[in-house]
This record gives sequence, C-alpha cells and structure tokens, in this order.
Amino acid sequence: MTDIVVPMLRRVEEDVSNIREDVRHMKTRLSAVEENVVSLNRRMDHFDTRLERIERRLDLVEV
Repeated sequence: MTDIVVPMLRRVEEDVSNIREDVRHMKTRLSAVEENVVSLNRRMDHFDTRLERIERRLDLVEV
C-alpha cells in the first residue's frame, strides 16, 4: 500500500510546488500591470489638464 501512496504524495507535492511557483510569477506580473495602469491614469489626467488649457486658449469653453 505504501508503494502506491508515497509516489502519489510526491507527485502531489511536486504539483503544489509548481502551482506555488506559477502563483508567484502571476503576482509579479499582476504587480507590473497595476503599475502600468497607475502610470496610464496619471498620463490621462495630464491629457485632461492639457485639453482644458487648449480649449480655454481657443475660447472653446466658458471660463
């Protein structure tokens, strides 16, 4: 019986180890994506500011 159980447990342990590594990589990638989203949001805020300034200069909006 232990001849069957021990190899199965080793396989499960290996699978869990692989899953942990995959999750670690996914967390790293998710962090990078989150940082990029923050950066894009900042840029979009700057675009809004610049667009408002341009519209005011061209008298396209009321001040």
